[in-house]
Amino acid sequence: MREYKLVVLGSGGVGKSALTVQFVQGIFIEKYDPTIEDSYRKQVEVDGQQCMLEILDTAGTSSFNDLVDLREQILRVKDTDELPMVLVGNKCDLEDERSVGKEQGQNLARHWGCAYLETSAKAKINVHEGISHSWFSL
Repeated sequence: MREYKLVVLGSGGVGKSALTVQFVQGIFIEKYDPTIEDSYRKQVEVDGQQCMLEILDTAGTSSFNDLVDLREQILRVKDTDELPMVLVGNKCDLEDERSVGKEQGQNLARHWGCAYLETSAKAKINVHEGISHSWFSL
């Protein structure tokens, strides 16, 4: 069975773990508990083939801008100009409480040449689509 690895990156408290757990286990985590690093596995179907998806849920970076720096570091280490990725704007159900707006996310995704998707782990909006877009980018 083919295996895919997916790393979930982002600022602390944005819902990386909630989105990951909602996808893997189908439950929403109400209480915020900062992640150091967790790993999840789930069997998925890609192009009619069963595959194993390993998801690494990382500790949060301190800000949205740190994500830009982190991407640049990965590109340098991998010695490449391209990085398969999907930019996900979580908590779309809490529009007034978000620190990064939809337009800002779309602009960055356009700049990076990657897909952008709005999700909500709590309201189960685009949870599977967000993860699916990620592994189809590989």
